[in-house]
Amino acid sequence: MRAFLGLGSNLGDREAQLRRAVAGLADVVAVSSLYETEPVGGPPGQGPFLNLVVELDTELGPRGLLAVARRLEADAQRRREVRWGPRTLDVDVLLVGDLVVDEADLVVPHPRMWERRFVVDPLAELAPDLVPPGAREGAGGAVEVVGRLGGY
Repeated sequence: MRAFLGLGSNLGDREAQLRRAVAGLADVVAVSSLYETEPVGGPPGQGPFLNLVVELDTELGPRGLLAVARRLEADAQRRREVRWGPRTLDVDVLLVGDLVVDEADLVVPHPRMWERRFVVDPLAELAPDLVPPGAREGAGGAVEVVGRLGGY
């Protein structure tokens, strides 16, 4: 099944955090460029994020991918102290085939993905067929491509 995860980091060695997380994923088909973005929401004074999107060809469903996301975040010692606060690693399940999930701890497609330029642009890079017309122009936030993740 074709699935997409969004990854971001704004604490520590951001690129190394993302590299370790991608290396910890099975069934990687493609990895977008690295996008640097200002934080959305949360407390003031946070550093910028590095973001990317990963495409997978996986047998895992949304729940299985959420478990993988939580494991990667735990491995990166992510702390959930402040909503939208700084983090070593954030992993979001964006899309899982055509599946739709609406549960307290998991919503797929991700409920805010089309509002966020740091998700829409890297997703469009990997899967332009999945990005609705006008989504890139309608998404908020400024992004800058800053390179590629070494090895991908």
